Amino acid sequence: MDDQAFREKARTWLEKHLGAGHPEGRAWERELGRDGWIGLGWTEDGYGNRRAGLTQQVVWAEEYARSRAPSRVGHIGENLLGPTLIAFGTREQKDRFLPAVARGEELWCQGYSEPGAGSDLAGVRTRAVREGGTYRISGQKIWTSLAQDADWCFVLARTEPGSARHHGLSFLLVPMDQPGRIEVRPIRQMTGTSEFNEVFFDGASARAEHLVGGEGNGWRVAMGLLAVERGVSTLVQQIGFEEELGQVIRAAVTNGAVDDPVVRDRLVRQWAELRTMRWNALRTLGSPQDRPGAPAAVGAPSVAKLLWGGWHQRLGELAMAVRGAGAAVGPRDWSAERPYELDAYQRMFLFSRADTIYGGSDEIQRNIIAERVLGLPREPREPR
Repeated sequence: MDDQAFREKARTWLEKHLGAGHPEGRAWERELGRDGWIGLGWTEDGYGNRRAGLTQQVVWAEEYARSRAPSRVGHIGENLLGPTLIAFGTREQKDRFLPAVARGEELWCQGYSEPGAGSDLAGVRTRAVREGGTYRISGQKIWTSLAQDADWCFVLARTEPGSARHHGLSFLLVPMDQPGRIEVRPIRQMTGTSEFNEVFFDGASARAEHLVGGEGNGWRVAMGLLAVERGVSTLVQQIGFEEELGQVIRAAVTNGAVDDPVVRDRLVRQWAELRTMRWNALRTLGSPQDRPGAPAAVGAPSVAKLLWGGWHQRLGELAMAVRGAGAAVGPRDWSAERPYELDAYQRMFLFSRADTIYGGSDEIQRNIIAERVLGLPREPREPR
């Protein structure tokens, strides 16, 4: 099937399944899974997902975003865990976990960042101790998206006592249904929402056969996961950005803000930068990133993160400038049930303040490019 035929198939399916009263959350994941729309980028057969080449993955991502389909609650399992298991997992691990993700039946969250190890992931302190056929995990993770809904969490933990930095880390698959041993606490953000969570592990168990990549090889697995995090999903994100930019442009035309030459120049600049980001993302898909360790493989994700983080933050600021003084005013219908309701522009502005921090801060991305791509001297580090 060529790309255009694939596009028509995807568009027809989405139109049919996005009628009035369409499901969301877990029910929507199962609906996607039943028809094979989860895991299109996986190279493994037999897990229920349909075959699709790289350009068809892009086509599906574009059609999905443009159809305004529900936000995915299964994207961490599909886009992060799935490719990681395909690259590093055993046959038994793939057979156990990939079919459940492809069917939309099991949801995942990511146990990476900690209060003292966010962008500097090598500072992880969460411990995992082997006891026979089980690892006992103790520690805290933070900024854990969708932990409140997840069935499983992939956790980066320190399994070698006395190890430091990227040595002695392991990548473990941990079931979340462990009352008394795993506690999830929502983090309320400036937007009033709570997509992120703190997760506390108090002797939580993970089976030894659910160790991915071998004990002590967690850093290699974790870096492999981060390399795929900014693949086709980057293009999906940009479709959303395009929609947000269109809304800001329409608002500027409606309220006359576009007549201000400074605002007009900023709108044009945002548009041009978004086009550049798309071309860069398309250029790097299937490029030397496929060769682990190559400079492009190391630097491309950092460049992408720097580009979109700053761009989206500037769009939030531009949205406030377009709205004018009214952007600082809250809703008129405050109520006890909804005491903190923001409009789309206000949410964009407040949420985007974190864009240059989460997922690896701008400072860390610049260090990666400087040290690992350009070969500049490493930044001195204080001993822990």
